[in-house]
Amino acid sequence: MDPFWSGRHLLVGVSGGIAAYKTCALVSSLAQQGAEVKVVLTAAAERFVSPLTFAALSRQPALTDAEFWQATRGRPLHIELGEWAEAILIAPLSANTLAKLAHGFADNLLTNVVLASCCPVALAPAMNTQMWRSPVVAENWQLLQRDPRFWALPTAKGRLACDAVGEGRLLEPEALQAYMLALLWTQGRRDWQGKQVLVTAGGTREPIDAVRFIGNPASGRMGVALAVAAACRGARVTLVHGPLGIPFQAEPFGIQVLAVETAAQLEQALNTLFPEVDVLWMAAAVGDVRPAHAFTGKLPKAQLPETLPLQPIPDIVAALSQNKHPTQRIIGFAAQTGDPLPLAQAKLSQKGLDAIVANPIDLPESGFGSSHNQGYWIPRCGEIEKILPCEKAIMAHQLLDLALQLG
Repeated sequence: MDPFWSGRHLLVGVSGGIAAYKTCALVSSLAQQGAEVKVVLTAAAERFVSPLTFAALSRQPALTDAEFWQATRGRPLHIELGEWAEAILIAPLSANTLAKLAHGFADNLLTNVVLASCCPVALAPAMNTQMWRSPVVAENWQLLQRDPRFWALPTAKGRLACDAVGEGRLLEPEALQAYMLALLWTQGRRDWQGKQVLVTAGGTREPIDAVRFIGNPASGRMGVALAVAAACRGARVTLVHGPLGIPFQAEPFGIQVLAVETAAQLEQALNTLFPEVDVLWMAAAVGDVRPAHAFTGKLPKAQLPETLPLQPIPDIVAALSQNKHPTQRIIGFAAQTGDPLPLAQAKLSQKGLDAIVANPIDLPESGFGSSHNQGYWIPRCGEIEKILPCEKAIMAHQLLDLALQLG
């Protein structure tokens, strides 16, 4: 079980659509991580996935309109559910349920629960491309977003159940869970909305020849987690990354992506992008040295030099700090062995950063490539905050909270 999800009260609404099969995977994942998940199905949803399936996956009775109209209960079911839920996710959201919510109709259990609740509601549409682009659907979609408690999630592009290719696919379960994490963490606030965020991730590679390079084992997982969390919380995010050791889809989060390989390419990208951003998260593991000369083609093993002359790589983030605007913030990372604080504090000063994250890489579940991390938040002005071991997705939200305090 995951400490963050354990005991959370999540209500998942399912409306009619073949994409409901993806919601099964999400419900199963949330339940396995310790969340209390209650599923409410519309009558149309029951035609695609049975209540029994969701009951088995959630370890809770799945609720339908049959329970809604029973007269044997004490308090009304929709009132109980509305008060119980910390957050609601409707996935898939059909055109029919969208129209009902947009205009305040309440003719089934799900729509009544939404009206009877005060918690934030995430909406994940799924429908045919032409239906999604229909003017009346677009009007309902915009109308619903006037209420700040509704989080309008995007659709994905791809092959639909009707064999058409285009917009309208339901997001994958992993993306839905990332949005729900952000919604729960912020209690429905888009607190990074309006901010332009630049994140670097992954390691750099400096070529020796066409197939050999000097590099490091950074997977990019921390930087990607920061980019996703910031995007879910409303920021406009650009991710510049070296080779990643994890799969990543940027489309569900609206993240702009630029792939680089060498430190020189990263430097060029940052020099172009940095002047327009509010916050730079320098999570990439940039190399310190590179070969003085890169050979063309692949050298035969017998021709490899016995010594390899190296040259230092310029300090990219220190150069950016010298030219930043007063309102811009640069946050660095220091991956250290031993006591990470002294060297991280020195880097904070030397590089002119607004804050630095010092993370020990020689502790269990904290090194390169790990799904977990820990460390210290060290601001230029203010108190040092210790970050206890947690998943990198959770640490990303903690860091975003702390960064907001920089002003």
